[in-house]
Amino acid sequence: MYLLGFDIGSSSIKAALVDATSGATAGLVHYPDSEMAMTAVQPGWAEQDPQLWWECICAATKKLLQKTAVQPTDIQGIGISYQMHGLVVVDKNQAPLRPSIIWCDSRAVEIGNRAFDEIGHERCLSHLLNSPGNFTASKLKWVQANEPALYQKIDKFMLPGDYIAMRLTGEAMTTPSGLSEGTLWDFKENALADLVLDHYGIDRSLVPHIAPTFSLQGELTQAAADATGLQKGIPVAYRAGDQPNNALSLNVLQPDEVAATGGTSGVVYGVVDKPNYDPQSRVNSFLHVNHGLSSTPRGRAVNRQSSTDRIGILLCINGAGSQYNWVRQQIAQSGLTYGEMEQKAASVPVGSDDLRIIPFGNGAERMLGNQNTGAQISNLNFNRHTSAHLYRAALEGIAFSFVHGVGILKEMGMGISAMRAGNDNLFQSSIFSQTISNLLGCTIELVETTGAVGAAKAAGVATGAFSSVDEAMQHTEILMKYTPQNSNGIYTAAYADWEKALGKIIH
Repeated sequence: MYLLGFDIGSSSIKAALVDATSGATAGLVHYPDSEMAMTAVQPGWAEQDPQLWWECICAATKKLLQKTAVQPTDIQGIGISYQMHGLVVVDKNQAPLRPSIIWCDSRAVEIGNRAFDEIGHERCLSHLLNSPGNFTASKLKWVQANEPALYQKIDKFMLPGDYIAMRLTGEAMTTPSGLSEGTLWDFKENALADLVLDHYGIDRSLVPHIAPTFSLQGELTQAAADATGLQKGIPVAYRAGDQPNNALSLNVLQPDEVAATGGTSGVVYGVVDKPNYDPQSRVNSFLHVNHGLSSTPRGRAVNRQSSTDRIGILLCINGAGSQYNWVRQQIAQSGLTYGEMEQKAASVPVGSDDLRIIPFGNGAERMLGNQNTGAQISNLNFNRHTSAHLYRAALEGIAFSFVHGVGILKEMGMGISAMRAGNDNLFQSSIFSQTISNLLGCTIELVETTGAVGAAKAAGVATGAFSSVDEAMQHTEILMKYTPQNSNGIYTAAYADWEKALGKIIH
């Protein structure tokens, strides 16, 4: 038997099949080959057509079945990972009323800021663990204020993954974890956040049915089976946002474990065992996928420990891979690969002979109090520094920004016992990974997995293929480890100099 997982990104859809007995990946595809279309009617806006996601889900599923020759009758469950913080609104016929306002759309920033002030900072942080910010609830308020006629037609609002699950099953549902992404979960009350709904004037009837993250959340309809090439009746048994799901995929489930990614932006996602927030709102806290649930509204919730809190604290760094890609495109010799840049950078000593790069050139940085400092290069010496110095300083600058951000998590009382990352981003660089490992004093493990694979395995928990989340993730393959090295303080000194340079440009 097999388990099917989807990962709904803003660029493409990934689909994976996992052998439910061995936990091995039977196949993985993505669709389309080029990035999915995104529209920006005004500056700062970003929208996608939910129908496009559905069409790509159908195409990816057929492509995967053809590639693996797995029979639809052998698939026993479906899991869904999705881009966080988006908004989809549908009418009574479950048809989208407008394009989805996705995660990188910033139109609702001021709405969230006003709500933070009007509800009260302490009340928001203690109940929501976040400010309302630019999250899903604020985006829905924007629709209410700016598209009132359309708003009156809304039957349900949902997250991108909720929409795809609805297309598969015909049932509109969401999860506590998903609601927490949209600042719609009250951690003190362990319930829907009435303080946000009341402040925004949003009727509770617009909230979909709430189901546990790991549970039987509906079965494939005949229409969905016909569209995807799957079998009617397959249960949808898991859904979660991409960052919590990425942590699950990396087997980051327990307190003081950390998941990290180093793509266009950088993400550190740490797990703690009690509700916690940053008074300065430099990071965001959400329900983790294995947070204990107090009720089972539908289906069979499994691996529940009602006395066990699991909260994920998310740190996002905009200036990460985007900076290193810029260095490659604008500074490196034409055709130079990242591997070749790494080799050249390795010829330069730690600290890049006092050349320092601040990588924050991809917009405002939340961890810096939403300041937009821009990227900066300091101490450049024309007689001393070469392109190899720039490559190393770029990698070190991003690594230092990760360490700086982890400092916020430590301020909140979180330890770092292990950091795990996928084997497809900046963490493939030994310079980058070893710098972080040495400065944080933790082991970094590179894991062979993807979000679609993790979602597939998670579906096996609710369908009975695995007895627990821990069992589902036990087959995680570690490809490489970086362990802290005795470096006689050279990394610490280089980081201290970088911190001084950063301190001169922030306030």
